[in-house]
Amino acid sequence: QCVHVGTSRLRPSKAATEVILNVPETRVSPLENGLQVASEDSGLSTCTVGLWIDAGSRYENEKNNGTAHFLEHMAFKGTKKRSQLDLELEIENMGAHLNAYTSREQTVYYAKAFAKDLPRAVEILADIIQNSTLGEAEIERERGVILREMQEVETNLQEVVFDYLHATAYQKTALGRTILGPTENIKSINRNDLVEYITTHYKGPRMVLAAAGGVSHDELLDLAKCHFGNLPSAPEGGLPPLPPCSFTGSEIRIRDDKMPLAHLAIAVEAAGWADPDTIPLMVANTLIGNWDRSFGGGVSLSSKLAQTACHGNLCHSFQSFNTCYTDTGLWGLYMVCEPSTIQDMVHFVQKEWIRLCTSVTENEVARAKNLLKTNMLLQLDGSTPICEDIGRQMLCYKRRIPIPELEARIDAIDAQTIRDICTKYIYDKHPAVAAVGPIEQLPEYSKICSGMYWLRE
Repeated sequence: QCVHVGTSRLRPSKAATEVILNVPETRVSPLENGLQVASEDSGLSTCTVGLWIDAGSRYENEKNNGTAHFLEHMAFKGTKKRSQLDLELEIENMGAHLNAYTSREQTVYYAKAFAKDLPRAVEILADIIQNSTLGEAEIERERGVILREMQEVETNLQEVVFDYLHATAYQKTALGRTILGPTENIKSINRNDLVEYITTHYKGPRMVLAAAGGVSHDELLDLAKCHFGNLPSAPEGGLPPLPPCSFTGSEIRIRDDKMPLAHLAIAVEAAGWADPDTIPLMVANTLIGNWDRSFGGGVSLSSKLAQTACHGNLCHSFQSFNTCYTDTGLWGLYMVCEPSTIQDMVHFVQKEWIRLCTSVTENEVARAKNLLKTNMLLQLDGSTPICEDIGRQMLCYKRRIPIPELEARIDAIDAQTIRDICTKYIYDKHPAVAAVGPIEQLPEYSKICSGMYWLRE
């Protein structure tokens, strides 16, 4: 109720504004060695805590490509005070989960556990990061595991196409190499390579200890000082610089007429994480959207391209993507088509891209903005995605962008912004193209390039 006491009748509306912003704050504290401790306490009975390390396959060279991923496999194979079996039993008896993954720019180790077990989870993470034994027998065993994993990846055509897309877009640079590395590297990586990678890259300033759920920031900070305080800080000359990766408009075609469907991706160079153009590109990406045959649908589909693909029976599925790295990115579309519809599908994709540059409407942009905001909020459902969001943003932006700020930045975009940004990144640009399968009908590269600035009806 509003109690009228002098000028205080304005209080309820002011309080309402404060309630909207009343989300748990992300607290950040640095250690002396440069490691950042960041957490969000939402009072849950469970928590996720992990180490986000600014070191992935991009920091490798041709000789040691695959080391970061190999190291991730070795983390759970025993430490100086825990054998592999001890580690597995301890995690299982806590009812916890321990996991890790490697991307092109980051390596992540994280644990999900009861909030009361946060100290043990942090201690285990510290142990596997700093004290892994990297035994010769375990290294040999993991070689076989990674080679089998590589065979599995080769059956996932979407991953294959994206690896080819990176290989052609970032030729002869670190981003062009795969995360797993080539077979000959997996067979030759030894203990010295793993130790050298740790000593070079696992430094305090390149790490974030992130946590979400039922976590006290002060407790987390004390645990970090205790278990990660001895991590080395940056060397005298500073951290090794990020290797530059230039984009090349080009293509890779792997024709195989025995395959039933063609899998292809087409992308232009986009902006890096911290570039102000990234948010408008995310809205443009949402405008293109995704679709597959199981959706059904017709005129009710929000994406124009989805309507065209559905009515014309042009593809089995498509999905737009906006992959960001520190200083570059890939913005484009991945599609799966019948051999006979490839040409038409590529034509309509490019036609839609040009429409974004020239005549996208305010209504479409408003709908895409709402969808993007909804998707962002839905992705933050649970302690693990929130913890991932904190870790990734701390590495990419050196801070966590509050949801209201992110929403305000999305709200500031209008149709003119989308037209300007799409013209800047798409119009008359040479794309990177990767295609696998029965691709005889895929237009020549020069024809695809000509579709980037003018389309005949």
